[in-house]
Amino acid sequence: MMPTVFVIDDDDAVRDALTVLFRGEGLQARGFENGADFFDRLPDDDMACVVTDLRMPGIDGSELIRRVMEQRGAAWPVVVVTGHADVPVAVRLMKAGVVDFIEKPVDPIQLVDTVKACLRRLVDVDAERQSRAATLERLDRLTRREHQVFDGLIRGQSNKEIAQDLEISPRTVEVFRAKIMVKTEADSLSALVRMGLQAEAEAGARGFEP
Repeated sequence: MMPTVFVIDDDDAVRDALTVLFRGEGLQARGFENGADFFDRLPDDDMACVVTDLRMPGIDGSELIRRVMEQRGAAWPVVVVTGHADVPVAVRLMKAGVVDFIEKPVDPIQLVDTVKACLRRLVDVDAERQSRAATLERLDRLTRREHQVFDGLIRGQSNKEIAQDLEISPRTVEVFRAKIMVKTEADSLSALVRMGLQAEAEAGARGFEP
């Protein structure tokens, strides 16, 4: 299922038109009257794309963007739709983390393409996250010795080299290697290497050594 598009605009006609536009493209879309309405009914979606106007009463677009970035970060990319864009504003928005800004009157094709690109990236990132989580779960099945053999394999060591490092026989390494293949559900050495790279990437993202 694709993430939802949140449309925030105090102009009823614009908000309704954009919501209908996105739904017509097969996307889930919800409209909000302004920033206050959005935060009062703050959705709990893990991933979403926020499409917002800048000039709105109460919580304006700039404050809304700041709060969204603070609370959700990259999980809720923001696209600004405004009739008041200039170079300083555009630079400030991009520095604040906005994915893109589109001037009114809106080009519907440009807006839909921009939002769909955001949603595709979110889906790809989520799929990668789930893949890494599955990899870590499989690696957690390994015993300490199996982990040592696994580390040797993904470093490119031969069975003989691993055996020498661990002071065991090459035959024992073969036995551990077979167990590792079963526990990790890997069908080849290249699959094991990919798992090792994923584990290293996840450890780096969390800020510790694997």
